[in-house]
Amino acid sequence: MASAANASSLCLSLKSSINSSSSPVSRSSGSSDVYLRLKNRSPISLRSSFFSNSSSIELNQVNNKCLVNVNRTQFKTSASSTQVMEPSPSKANSRVPTIVEVDLGNRSYPIYIGSGLLDQPELLQRHVHGKRVLVVTNNTVAPLYLDKVVDALTRGNPNVSAESVILPDGEKYKNMETLMKVFDKAIESRLDRRCTFVALGGGVIGDMCGYAAASFLRGVNFIQIPTTVMAQVDSSVGGKTGINHPLGKNLIGAFYQPQCVLIDTDTLNTLPDRELASGLAEVIKYGLIRDAEFFRWQENNMPALMARDPEAFTYAIKRSCENKAEVVALDEKESGLRATLNLGHTFGHAIETGFGYGQWLHGEAVAAGMVMAVDMSRRLGWIDDSIVRRVHNILEQAKLPTAPPVTMTVEMFKSVMAVDKKVADGLLRLILLKGPLGNCVFTGEYDRKALDETLRAFCKS
Repeated sequence: MASAANASSLCLSLKSSINSSSSPVSRSSGSSDVYLRLKNRSPISLRSSFFSNSSSIELNQVNNKCLVNVNRTQFKTSASSTQVMEPSPSKANSRVPTIVEVDLGNRSYPIYIGSGLLDQPELLQRHVHGKRVLVVTNNTVAPLYLDKVVDALTRGNPNVSAESVILPDGEKYKNMETLMKVFDKAIESRLDRRCTFVALGGGVIGDMCGYAAASFLRGVNFIQIPTTVMAQVDSSVGGKTGINHPLGKNLIGAFYQPQCVLIDTDTLNTLPDRELASGLAEVIKYGLIRDAEFFRWQENNMPALMARDPEAFTYAIKRSCENKAEVVALDEKESGLRATLNLGHTFGHAIETGFGYGQWLHGEAVAAGMVMAVDMSRRLGWIDDSIVRRVHNILEQAKLPTAPPVTMTVEMFKSVMAVDKKVADGLLRLILLKGPLGNCVFTGEYDRKALDETLRAFCKS
């Protein structure tokens, strides 16, 4: 086993080998606690197969450590790999990108964050390995940024040529029919396996372009250039790709990592207010499930975020990406721990499916879903009323919904949630808050009456 000083990937299991004095993993005598001591500054990867048979995952914060409870086994991981909190957003030169690394061994990749990054062509060009590029975007983003991105990909690089395909904008187009337009363009252009797909847009474009890249010729390189808050803080990071089905959201897809994520914060200048607020739901989520200090920062800085303060937004994006990257490095394929990033999503996806794709933005549905998850957590006695109030207050500051549409019924929720991706052996597992702020569980072990009571409290029938 590699030494702790230079290990970038670690397989952690409850075999006798962990008692070796040379191992960076040790167990307390007579205890089921396993302590993973990190001496390097890169996130440590735990093989996700370890979590696959666990019915309950618990994520806690104890003395600036991330505490992961897997049934009766606890893993304590030092949070020193990235800075947990900064007293204020960095005032460094915004032209120099902040880089957050997603540590996945030989598939690791950088997230570049900063202002004016689309005017720095070397950032993109270093990740284009062949001579052909296909930019996938939509009819809203294309007039704003397509020419700039094509220029960044090809400037001073005559060997690279760029094609583009412009899709209709909106969640209702995240389907197989629209996806085929990407394949049509790629095949008509005779792209080969050394080509690179580039996703230019929000979460819908990123998910579809990534899935197309995963499938075309059984896999080609792709790059994410997210242009919405939602995509910049969440969907562009971690390799989840896919499309919707009429019976459920994101049921068809693949885990497929990009070569890099380039976040030019200047693209937020053209983002509508409603889209901006929608993305803040995912920012709030990180604070609730694993980063209480970040949540407190949000409570103090939400007016600045709503006013599009560039320094506040750069910090919020950076810290969100750090949270996401840390979890993805530990559980890339969502065998357990990564599922905690889906707080409110089971309820939220039911709203999107039942109410109609595109009627509510994803973040709006997730916001209402988080309120429902928090309500259920309180009914189970797992959190106190002060957390419920704080969640309501911050969502209202962000101008996000705190209840589902009035047309949603208990039966609509139950029928859609029954086919949710987190169902295992017929058991609906949920992400719920438990304990002080910043702690959550992913579990199927809860009183079903609490779920019924929450659904009835938020639905008329």
